[in-house]
Amino acid sequence: MLELLITMLERLGIIVTIALILTRFRFFREMIYGERLKRQQEYKAILFFGFFGIIGTYSGLAFNTDTLQFNRWASELASDEAIANSRVIGVVLAGLLGGPKVGIGAGIIAGFHRFTLGGFTGIACGLASIVAGLLAGFFRRKNEHVKLSSAFFIGATAEAVQMLIILGMSRPIEKAIALVEMIGIPMIIANGLGSALFLLIIKNVINEEEKAGAFHAQKTLRIADQTLAHLREGINHNSALAVCLILHKELQMKAVAITNHTEILAHVGLGNDHHRSGSPIQTQITRDVIQNGEIMVANDQTIHCRQENCPLGAAIVAPLKLRGDTIGTLKFYFTSEKEMTNLVMELISGLSVLLSNQLEIAEADKAYQLAKEAEIKALQAQISPHFLFNSLNTIISLVRIEPSQARKLLVSLSHFLRQNLTATTVSCTTLEQELRHVKAYLSIEETRFVDRLEVIYDIDEDALLERIPPLTLQPIVENAVKHGIKNKEQDCIIMIKIQKQDGMTIVKVKDNGQGMSRERAEQLGKETLQSESGSGLALYNVNRRLTMMFGEEASLQIASTPGIGTDIHFAIPQTEEKTDGKNDPNLNR
Repeated sequence: MLELLITMLERLGIIVTIALILTRFRFFREMIYGERLKRQQEYKAILFFGFFGIIGTYSGLAFNTDTLQFNRWASELASDEAIANSRVIGVVLAGLLGGPKVGIGAGIIAGFHRFTLGGFTGIACGLASIVAGLLAGFFRRKNEHVKLSSAFFIGATAEAVQMLIILGMSRPIEKAIALVEMIGIPMIIANGLGSALFLLIIKNVINEEEKAGAFHAQKTLRIADQTLAHLREGINHNSALAVCLILHKELQMKAVAITNHTEILAHVGLGNDHHRSGSPIQTQITRDVIQNGEIMVANDQTIHCRQENCPLGAAIVAPLKLRGDTIGTLKFYFTSEKEMTNLVMELISGLSVLLSNQLEIAEADKAYQLAKEAEIKALQAQISPHFLFNSLNTIISLVRIEPSQARKLLVSLSHFLRQNLTATTVSCTTLEQELRHVKAYLSIEETRFVDRLEVIYDIDEDALLERIPPLTLQPIVENAVKHGIKNKEQDCIIMIKIQKQDGMTIVKVKDNGQGMSRERAEQLGKETLQSESGSGLALYNVNRRLTMMFGEEASLQIASTPGIGTDIHFAIPQTEEKTDGKNDPNLNR
């Protein structure tokens, strides 16, 4: 009995081989993790597991009840012979993984084959195979993975049921009893262990592949996260070097390189003594990839490096594309062709697509930013024709009667126009520069209002080095003049206050003009308006640039009361002072 058990366990190696083969089939993976098989998949499973049962029969040991001897392989049985086999394993697993239909189908195939071999247990064993498939299918639970302990228990139970069927159906009964006494326990143990071993191997192989896939997916996401910031500036020497360093570190390749159409932008790893950044493309395969736009593999015979003793004996060259056109290549080098596995090929192909997509995103983002900046600069560059004409008329009227005042206004107008033009070429400026711009504007307006306008400045000079978007303060002040105090006959007051407070710099413009309704004040700065007095586009533009630079907490806050005036202020976070530069001594007056 012990010898039979050891021999049957030895033959479980066949089960291991079949298990490894089955892991290559997609339908079998779906049986492991899927909830329900399609009809075509069920047919495939029935055939495979039925064939598995037949192999289990052939790999069994023929037992003669008269001589009590075993023959190593069984192909045809005499009337006094039976088989100690592992047929039940295939049938049980068919039921556990595929359900009752697959289990019964595999049992019919394996059982019919066993019946054709003959022997006094032929009918009983054939029927027992079908019962084993039905039993295993009955124990299958939906949406639950089969446990190893369940596989052992059901495999052993199915074999025990087969022993009972043999005792109940096989004749003469004396031979049946002798057979069960000799092979019963070894077959129950061996087939239980075989079922569990088969399932263990399959799960381990599939789990390891899934772990490897998850590992590479995680690595790809990490690469995407690290490279995105560098590729936002496009493909150049600096960004290519940064990306190559990341890829070389993460993938542990022998070397990584990026090229454009004509030259090597960066090369990291082996061969960097002659594959140098800035040097012309050296290999023909790189030129072919640029021309064809398809990934290519080079071995020692086709890599054609100009350096005779180059340590790089193989390479995978993938295209980098932008809007469908190949703009460069991504190259991974190896010392030999053996290192280029299918998994590595798939990974590199995916990285090529990933980096190309990042370049597409960067290009689209750059175009969006340029369009947005162009829109803002166009708004910044707008100068009210009425303001310009009124200023020139005021200066003309003063030329003869007050030439010195006319000269001052010309200087102020010149400064105002220069600042408007400068604002279209810079992304930020200091509050000091903004305040100078406002003073140039108000000096002209004060002359026009002829003693009706008083401007009050409450300025903390330490706050004037804070940086803000250009043309932020002047449009707010202009709004106070044009819409606040325009119709006020006397005692027009505009107060400009810049103070540091609780880690923030508060900038406030207040007037005592005609004011507006609370509803309009809530809309102003957040959207453009349609009215006879104006569209609110200037304040909308200011608010938009403030929030783009500092976030929503820097948005314009507007409070107004009809007949009393309007208060517009915003707060920006303070930054550390980088210099002790001198401020304009005339800022407070």
